[in-house]
Amino acid sequence: MAVVAVGINERDVSLDIFEQSAVSERDLPKALQVLCDSEHVSEAVVLSTCLRTEVYAVVERFHDGLADIERFFRSCSSAMGTDSPPLSELLSCWIDDAAVSHLFEVAAGIDSPVLGEGEILRQVRTAAELARQEHAAGRVLGPLFRHAVEAGKRVRTETAIAQGTTSLAHAAVALAADHLEGGLAGRSVLVIGAGEMGAGFSKALAQPVGPARVVVANRSAERAAAVAEQSGAKAVGLSKLDEELARADLVLTSTAAPDVVLDVARVRRTMRSRPDRPLLVVDVAVPRDVDPAVVDLEGVSLLDVEDVRRFAEARMSTRRGEIPAVRAVLTEELERYRASYAARSAAPVVAALRMRAETIRRAELDRQRARLEALGPEAREIVETVTQRTVAKLLHEPTVRIKDAAGSPRGERLAEALRSLFDL
Repeated sequence: MAVVAVGINERDVSLDIFEQSAVSERDLPKALQVLCDSEHVSEAVVLSTCLRTEVYAVVERFHDGLADIERFFRSCSSAMGTDSPPLSELLSCWIDDAAVSHLFEVAAGIDSPVLGEGEILRQVRTAAELARQEHAAGRVLGPLFRHAVEAGKRVRTETAIAQGTTSLAHAAVALAADHLEGGLAGRSVLVIGAGEMGAGFSKALAQPVGPARVVVANRSAERAAAVAEQSGAKAVGLSKLDEELARADLVLTSTAAPDVVLDVARVRRTMRSRPDRPLLVVDVAVPRDVDPAVVDLEGVSLLDVEDVRRFAEARMSTRRGEIPAVRAVLTEELERYRASYAARSAAPVVAALRMRAETIRRAELDRQRARLEALGPEAREIVETVTQRTVAKLLHEPTVRIKDAAGSPRGERLAEALRSLFDL
């Protein structure tokens, strides 16, 4: 049995390729079912964000399990062009300790362009909770992800990695402000989408010297109103999208729509109605909300998630100094996880061995029940105590040895020997 992490990251491939491997929120339950129905995958968690798609899995045999996971990614990436590199060359893979270490770094926010970002910790927790609800995460991945979340919280408490702006949404707003002459002051801003990223946009725009007007547009007007209320923005449904688009200086968009929300025709109509006013669009959705071809329209500037990532990385020099402190905390948490995992992995074998011995002890006493009944109560109690202590002493050394070796190849060999010798 092995724990593996297999994934694709936006920083390692082009956005065109990356978005083919994204798993939408509504498709996650099906993805978990597909993975766990694979012959060699027994547990799975899928972490899919605008910057990464990763599968964490428990596999019975490493190479076979890896092949199952690669087939899953290939099914997600069926639209990938024939001139693209082989999928196996695009996927990163970690196994056992390396997989655990990678997950802890992800939860801690040091594998993100915005170091210490808070969104990823919530995303890790949510991914694990969904896998638990879908019965995809069990006795291995359940505790692993709980520990990863604990490690991520500890890092943010004991180091300065999370000081200041620590979200992709804030980075996108800051990038937009840099591109707009005079910044955001007095501007009209349209936020499309009222999910986590849309809410982040809305909060980031609530600045002392911020836009004159902020509108949140969403398929669900009620959800748009809930997000808008947090920052004093206006909420509209998508039926008002063209009207608000015509008034906007800046569009920030991140929806879960499977197709583009702003196509070339729609943006062209908008620009014809306002020929003297440029439009800046920042699209951080994966897959994209905006047709990349809009950049060819006069007066339209388009930035995507790759631009936001590069911008965020360029501003992280101060926070990078916290990485050694973060790694020190994670090293402690990794050791703590290994110890707890070792104890958990040894416990079933030890419990089964003790139960087997107790069953045999009681069966032998039952066979001698007639003779024991001839003894007085005090003598019967002595027999009970002596047999219990004899069994406990016989099992003490094997129990200590298997607990000490738990989690190692030697521990697996000892556990298998006990199962075989005692028919556990």
